[in-house]
Amino acid sequence: MNNARIIKIRLHLYIQLLYMKELEDILMTTSQIPLAKKTVLNISYTSNSIKDSISNALKPFDLSIEQFNVLRILRGKKGKAANLQDIQNRMVSKMSNTTRLVDKLILKSFVERFVCEKNRRKVEIFITTQGLELLNELDPVVQNAETNITSPLSQEELSTLNILLTKLRN
Repeated sequence: MNNARIIKIRLHLYIQLLYMKELEDILMTTSQIPLAKKTVLNISYTSNSIKDSISNALKPFDLSIEQFNVLRILRGKKGKAANLQDIQNRMVSKMSNTTRLVDKLILKSFVERFVCEKNRRKVEIFITTQGLELLNELDPVVQNAETNITSPLSQEELSTLNILLTKLRN
């Protein structure tokens, strides 16, 4: 890497730091936070910020992030039935009450639930045409929110961040 490129990167980082609030400022603490704790707090704080941004994008559609996730899972089934366990296993947030989420989506006519006649314990869940139409409307809205959230980072930084976050999870 040549000197001009290094200087440009350092200047870019310096300018970013001028406008960024450090975690200690956000938490209003004067104490030095140990690096491991600071990292975990920073990830948690950032996660909440991202969730807030996505929630705000979904709010005009009266949809939660979890409900949106269920709809995307069902769209991914491409017309095939899903059961509650399938949906739960693919949820981003494993803490969600899948039955309650599906019930709310049924009330909004975005999904349908059918009880199998041969096996009454087997419940099949499908996305409706109305649910698919909503997702088509939401896709660019959510994509715009995601682009805005990640806009301070370069493509290289986004790749690095994804690698590091994956490494933390594993």
